[in-house]
Amino acid sequence: MALGADELTEIERIVAAAEAGASPLAGLRQRFPHLAWTRCDASDVSEVPFKSLPRFDLHLIDGSDHCVQITSDLERATGVVLAARSTKP
Repeated sequence: MALGADELTEIERIVAAAEAGASPLAGLRQRFPHLAWTRCDASDVSEVPFKSLPRFDLHLIDGSDHCVQITSDLERATGVVLAARSTKP
Protein backbone atom coordinates (compact mmCIF):
# COMPACT_ATOMS: atom_id res chain seq x y z
CA MET A 1 0.00 0.00 0.00
CA ALA A 2 1.44 3.36 -1.05
CA LEU A 3 2.01 6.28 1.27
CA GLY A 4 -0.64 8.99 0.99
CA ALA A 5 -0.04 12.74 1.16
CA ASP A 6 -2.19 13.04 4.30
CA GLU A 7 -0.22 10.24 5.95
CA LEU A 8 3.05 11.97 5.09
CA THR A 9 1.79 15.17 6.70
CA GLU A 10 0.88 13.24 9.86
CA ILE A 11 4.27 11.48 9.87
CA GLU A 12 6.05 14.82 9.60
CA ARG A 13 3.98 16.19 12.49
CA ILE A 14 4.77 13.19 14.72
CA VAL A 15 8.49 13.24 13.91
CA ALA A 16 8.79 17.01 14.40
CA ALA A 17 6.98 16.79 17.77
CA ALA A 18 9.20 14.00 19.14
CA GLU A 19 11.08 15.04 22.26
CA ALA A 20 14.85 15.36 22.14
CA GLY A 21 16.53 12.03 22.76
CA ALA A 22 13.35 10.09 21.98
CA SER A 23 12.71 8.08 18.86
CA PRO A 24 9.22 8.30 17.37
CA LEU A 25 9.72 4.98 15.53
CA ALA A 26 7.60 2.74 17.77
CA GLY A 27 4.65 5.13 17.61
CA LEU A 28 4.98 5.47 13.84
CA ARG A 29 5.02 1.69 13.38
CA GLN A 30 1.89 1.41 15.50
CA ARG A 31 0.08 4.28 13.76
CA PHE A 32 1.08 3.21 10.21
CA PRO A 33 1.46 -0.61 10.27
CA HIS A 34 1.02 -0.90 6.49
CA LEU A 35 4.30 0.96 5.89
CA ALA A 36 7.85 -0.44 6.14
CA TRP A 37 9.93 1.44 8.71
CA THR A 38 13.69 1.69 9.12
CA ARG A 39 15.71 3.87 11.47
CA CYS A 40 19.37 4.70 10.94
CA ASP A 41 21.88 7.49 11.28
CA ALA A 42 21.65 10.16 8.58
CA SER A 43 25.30 9.54 7.67
CA ASP A 44 24.30 6.02 6.58
CA VAL A 45 22.15 7.36 3.71
CA SER A 46 23.79 9.05 0.72
CA GLU A 47 20.57 10.01 -1.10
CA VAL A 48 19.01 13.45 -0.74
CA PRO A 49 16.19 13.30 1.85
CA PHE A 50 12.59 13.61 0.73
CA LYS A 51 12.07 15.90 3.73
CA SER A 52 14.42 17.28 6.39
CA LEU A 53 13.08 17.98 9.85
CA PRO A 54 14.98 19.40 12.84
CA ARG A 55 16.26 16.03 14.12
CA PHE A 56 15.47 13.55 11.35
CA ASP A 57 15.63 13.23 7.58
CA LEU A 58 12.80 11.31 5.93
CA HIS A 59 13.60 9.09 2.96
CA LEU A 60 10.85 7.25 1.11
CA ILE A 61 11.21 3.54 0.36
CA ASP A 62 9.92 1.92 -2.82
CA GLY A 63 9.45 -1.80 -2.17
CA SER A 64 7.23 -2.52 -5.15
CA ASP A 65 9.95 -4.21 -7.20
CA HIS A 66 12.27 -7.08 -6.35
CA CYS A 67 14.77 -4.79 -4.59
CA VAL A 68 13.96 -2.04 -2.11
CA GLN A 69 15.20 1.40 -3.10
CA ILE A 70 14.99 5.03 -2.02
CA THR A 71 12.47 7.04 -4.06
CA SER A 72 11.23 10.59 -4.27
CA ASP A 73 7.95 9.44 -5.82
CA LEU A 74 5.24 9.56 -3.17
CA GLU A 75 2.98 7.32 -5.30
CA ARG A 76 5.59 4.53 -5.22
CA ALA A 77 6.50 4.90 -1.55
CA THR A 78 5.73 1.85 0.58
CA GLY A 79 7.79 2.86 3.59
CA VAL A 80 10.01 5.42 5.27
CA VAL A 81 13.60 5.58 6.44
CA LEU A 82 13.84 7.71 9.56
CA ALA A 83 17.44 8.97 9.47
CA ALA A 84 18.56 10.62 12.71
CA ARG A 85 20.76 13.67 12.29
CA SER A 86 23.18 14.61 15.01
CA THR A 87 22.26 17.88 16.65
CA LYS A 88 24.57 20.22 18.48
CA PRO A 89 23.53 21.02 22.08
